Amino acid sequence: MPRVLTAARVTVAPEHAGEYLELIHQLAVIGEDRGQHLWVFRSMASPGMFLEFSESRTELTHRSRASRTDLEGRLEQRLREICTYAPGAWDLWEEVPAPDPAPGSDEY
Repeated sequence: MPRVLTAARVTVAPEHAGEYLELIHQLAVIGEDRGQHLWVFRSMASPGMFLEFSESRTELTHRSRASRTDLEGRLEQRLREICTYAPGAWDLWEEVPAPDPAPGSDEY
């Protein structure tokens, strides 16, 4: 089954940037046991702008859909209090695997 991914633009006020990164780090550590991955990139041109990538093995195990522990729920709630997610932040994107080469083909 293909992996799924969300790509979210996030705006964070400067006074909350440290807390935002700490919350994301905590969620990344917690999600590792379930095969979830979470990466954050900071804009080099726009202070306070971040790009979050959340990936999982399936739709049902993705951060946006999976059941959460109480701690995860509190962390996610705090994120929504201190930052703004752009529209479409939780749209799921499905991996498109490379096609298998035809038998006898020298391609790839």
